[in-house]
Amino acid sequence: MWRLFNFVLLAAGSLLILSPLWWMFATSLKTMGEVMSYPPSFFPESWEWTNYIRAWQAAPFTTYTINTITITTLVVIGSVLANSFIAYGFAKIPFRGKGIWFAIVLSTMMIPGFVTLIPQYVLFANLGWVNTYYPLIVPHFFGSAFYIFLLRQFYMTIPTELIEAAKIEGASHFYIWWKIGLPLTKPALATVAIFSFNGAWNDFLGPLLYLNDENLYTLQLGLAVFKGQLSTQWNYLMAGSLLVLLPVILLFFFFQKYFIQGINLSSGGK
Repeated sequence: MWRLFNFVLLAAGSLLILSPLWWMFATSLKTMGEVMSYPPSFFPESWEWTNYIRAWQAAPFTTYTINTITITTLVVIGSVLANSFIAYGFAKIPFRGKGIWFAIVLSTMMIPGFVTLIPQYVLFANLGWVNTYYPLIVPHFFGSAFYIFLLRQFYMTIPTELIEAAKIEGASHFYIWWKIGLPLTKPALATVAIFSFNGAWNDFLGPLLYLNDENLYTLQLGLAVFKGQLSTQWNYLMAGSLLVLLPVILLFFFFQKYFIQGINLSSGGK
């Protein structure tokens, strides 16, 4: 009976969480007349699969997809390599004031992103990086406090004897990080990759601030084509949003095992 209760409770919770996704899918297959009708219907009367084709053809979404993939790939590479390298230094390299510097890094998580928005824009404008991808990519090669903390906890679980044995054999810290640290922290690296992929893929504010050329737009900016001053094409907007959301869902579906292991900080040394 307890197992049945748990199953029913989890099933009800899953349906509640999935209901917005179903509403997006159902709206994407409706006509505008059905979308605006009252009371709203949970199922389309006529399944308009051509909405996906029309939504994709409403703007150069192929170009937007290539731009988004380029930015996201570089962001993931920068986040994984930079944060893991910094985390290894905080975990395994002794230096004076390491605890203080690590506390300073963690304290940056308490600073709201909107506080640094204007200073960052002024900095990138002075560097001539406005209307380029540099402001969206380069900062990720300098580390993030949350990712550094997550990876440091994993590196702390690696036995110090293993590091010392490698140093006796003449290995440098860079070699130890590359050959020992990275392979042992794959679950945490997968978690960082998923988080950074999701953040870069769904980033709207960054491209909105720094990109002016329509040929440089990302998918999130491209979806704004369906929102006009007087009306919004909700069926095309939901179809485009579902297509943009699909890679994120597939990524988590295939890598959820590594994601769950990465959240478990105690699994780093296994």
